[in-house]
Amino acid sequence: MTIAKKVETIIEKSSWIRKMFTEGARLKAEHGAENVFDFSLGNPNLPPPSQFSEALKDTVNTSGPVDHRYMPNTGFPQVCAVIAETVSAEQQAAVTGQEIIMTVGAAGALNVTLKAILDPGDEVISPAPCFVEYHFYTDNHGGVFKTAACRADHTLNLNALEEAITGRTKAVLINSPNNPTGQVYSAESLAQLGQLLRDKSTQYGRTIYLISDEPYRRIIFDGLQVPAIFPHYEDSIIATSYSKDLSIPGERIGYVAVNPKAAHRRQLLDGMALANRILGFVNAPALMQRVVARVQGASVDSSAYQRKRDLLCAGLADAGYEFVTPPGAFYLFPRTPIADDVAFVKELQQELILTVPGSGFHGPGHFRISFCVEDETITRALPGFKKVMQRYT
Repeated sequence: MTIAKKVETIIEKSSWIRKMFTEGARLKAEHGAENVFDFSLGNPNLPPPSQFSEALKDTVNTSGPVDHRYMPNTGFPQVCAVIAETVSAEQQAAVTGQEIIMTVGAAGALNVTLKAILDPGDEVISPAPCFVEYHFYTDNHGGVFKTAACRADHTLNLNALEEAITGRTKAVLINSPNNPTGQVYSAESLAQLGQLLRDKSTQYGRTIYLISDEPYRRIIFDGLQVPAIFPHYEDSIIATSYSKDLSIPGERIGYVAVNPKAAHRRQLLDGMALANRILGFVNAPALMQRVVARVQGASVDSSAYQRKRDLLCAGLADAGYEFVTPPGAFYLFPRTPIADDVAFVKELQQELILTVPGSGFHGPGHFRISFCVEDETITRALPGFKKVMQRYT
């Protein structure tokens, strides 16, 4: 044995998203990239907004000799203060720079949060379907990951969440707009969830945190607004990044925001700052911190993703697929016409269409389509989607 048994097991059960990415590389080499329709990876295909490019150039050109050195583990104080103003407006709360920790993307934000709050055996519950890596993040820090099934339309099922909470539950982890469904949880359901967590925290005599993973907050359609979390529950934490709204996933920049009304706010923030260092992040990238501070409020034009969504939904509906039209993010999560979603995804591969089985997201009987692709990729793939569906109708 050359590597840890645990890591070896994880590799064997590795992310379906990455498996499809690898399969895509093989098919592209065999058939030509232009003939393979790759909907497997949520990799933004829109360019960053012009404000970002301009801020990046100016930040580089004006950098001084000390601008690339270490800073506090939590990030540049002036950057945290600027971001706190944005979070305050979004969350209807008086957030200061002291409640912000700059992180290496949303993944870094989630890992430092879980490292700070979890004792061995503590449970983290997520509504399902959910992002595949949540299980690994929780396990990284000694926790036990559990899911609670959403309703058929992918909205929160409070009864299922209530049944899942036990005396070992330390956090409920939500993602809205959701990956893989694109669903946005309503303010009413978040208020109900907040009350549920208050009641359960009292019942079990321990704080149960609400962690909201929000990298798709600004990728929303049809004039919808994503509700704030902080007004609905005091012990709440936001983990997010600029990967999707600025189309810069490779730059790995995000932050954690802690509700200023959290009961153990200071301890929580101190724990996250420590975790940022001991997990090897040390601090978020210095250059990107300074850039994003200058482009608060900027975002890609989500109407471009809405156009892609509508194009895909119209074509799949015509072909007989069943799905909930996503109000946000850039994913569609249709039902498979057979119970075995893995087998169905393999059928799509025969038409050189790459998607991801819903089982990888704790959503069996579905498959995920990432529509952050060129419009032509969607239109050229639709005949293949239809051809495969016709085998089952």
